[in-house]
Amino acid sequence: MLAPCDNVDFKVLIFACLLIHLPNSLAEEVEEGAVILTHKDIDATLAENELVFINFYAQWCRFSNLLAPIFDKAADKVREEFPQAGKVVMAKVDCDQETSVASRFHITKYPTLKVIRNGQPTKREYRGKRSVEAFQEFVRKQLEDPIREFFDLGELNELDDKKRMIIGYFDNKSVPAYELFRKVATNLKDDCQFHVGFGNASKALHPPGEPIIVFREITFEDAEELTEEGLPFLILFHAPDDVENVKLYKDIVSRTLITEKQNINFLTADGLKFAHPLHHLGKSTTDLPLIAIDSFRHMYLFKNFNDIFVEGKLKEFLQDLYSGKLHREFHYGPDTHNDVPQVTGKQVKAPTTPPESAFKKLAPSKNRYTLVKDEL
Repeated sequence: MLAPCDNVDFKVLIFACLLIHLPNSLAEEVEEGAVILTHKDIDATLAENELVFINFYAQWCRFSNLLAPIFDKAADKVREEFPQAGKVVMAKVDCDQETSVASRFHITKYPTLKVIRNGQPTKREYRGKRSVEAFQEFVRKQLEDPIREFFDLGELNELDDKKRMIIGYFDNKSVPAYELFRKVATNLKDDCQFHVGFGNASKALHPPGEPIIVFREITFEDAEELTEEGLPFLILFHAPDDVENVKLYKDIVSRTLITEKQNINFLTADGLKFAHPLHHLGKSTTDLPLIAIDSFRHMYLFKNFNDIFVEGKLKEFLQDLYSGKLHREFHYGPDTHNDVPQVTGKQVKAPTTPPESAFKKLAPSKNRYTLVKDEL
């Protein structure tokens, strides 16, 4: 019991006691809206959360300003629905203030909405409806279990063969291999369908204690669907019976270019079925095999197919796309003096036009963005 004291401010004392007994959620300041990320804390946020949904914006962009209150309100709703730590964060990055972060995530238009799963950026940007309800539903879908379980092998015959698919056969969910399978499924849910069978449902297809994973691939024939990702294509055009070079190309991609998977799609194409893109390059089926980039604006030819055996040559080809070198050299010839067109005597080499993209009409719409600069 407190003794009387003339110096005690009982109003302050009572208020302090009330604060002591308040739940932490009320006593602490509640953050509202999307979490602000900077170069100092973005890595920690990405590493600590299963899903991070980021709004990359610019203060001067009208579309960014229209989106901001909607995205912030959706962030509050998502925080209420998924309060557990490490599950999901809706965040925002001011690209004018955080130029290094914007460059790291290849931001070229505002606003851009990207999804990061388990620390890895997904290929596809968010291109759905921009409302609080739509964002909430999108987050729910992203957090759904991406693996569909089958209980009889006959169910596999009903799967859509046109979709990329990965099927796992395990003894049970407790084996370490299944945990890895689940994590991969979470990261690649936009690219593939994942199916799994346990115990009796799959025992006919794998020995006890030896899990098996089966891949079903797609090829360039699915290009229309892939254009939704907005990523350039690196394409091997090959003869229908050229199994050896297809295998070689896939091996080189998996060994040396896997770090580029967030920036470009690696595809193979039957050169007979896709003779039209070859025509754009000034080539025919007699020139197969060959490799080219389709950027959705222009097509660029990898000059010598045999250079794929030169360590780093194919990766250099991709870097030249990112930097704009391929575009400059198509206009002005070899890039010998940085961005300055080649000069021969007193005449500047006449600009040329790179072959037009064969698939640019299938690319995503630009109407909902403010563009920083034109695409290469």
